Amino acid sequence: MKEMTNVPLAALRAAFPYTVPILAIFFLGIAYGIYMNALGFSFLYPMAMSAIIFGGSLEFIATALLLAPFAPLETFLLALMVQGRHIFYGISMFEKYRGTGWKKPYLIYGMCDESFSINYTAKIPPHIDAGWFMFFVNLLNQLYWVVGATLGGLIGSALPINTSGIEFAMTALFVVIFIE
Repeated sequence: MKEMTNVPLAALRAAFPYTVPILAIFFLGIAYGIYMNALGFSFLYPMAMSAIIFGGSLEFIATALLLAPFAPLETFLLALMVQGRHIFYGISMFEKYRGTGWKKPYLIYGMCDESFSINYTAKIPPHIDAGWFMFFVNLLNQLYWVVGATLGGLIGSALPINTSGIEFAMTALFVVIFIE
């Protein structure tokens, strides 16, 4: 029984080094939180949106959509264009997610670009449970983003920060993502 309690911890220890390069997303999350605050939103908005939507590109676009007149069809089409690649990610992960039990819904929900690339290519050691490994990759990546966005919202409300130009940087990021 003692071995079973160590399975998740062993998977967390194995997954963490794979996610260290993704820690950079923490700083992009901070920029997102500051940007949301500069547009007049409370820190609760970037915190909730990063936890619920968990699609960085779409979240940056959603800030403009929240300030625009309600247009459900355009919103749906834009979301599909930006996040549509996840359909192909999901198809690629069918076999890897087989047998993951109750973790499978979160593995599907938490699959961002970074989680997909790690979970699809990682050479998981044979003594590590693959389901737990992928679960922690997703969880750590989401935590980096959510904590960064929340912290950015709090920083934005506490300090006067000049955000001019950030919208261009994000537009350039979207163009690169869309082209690739």
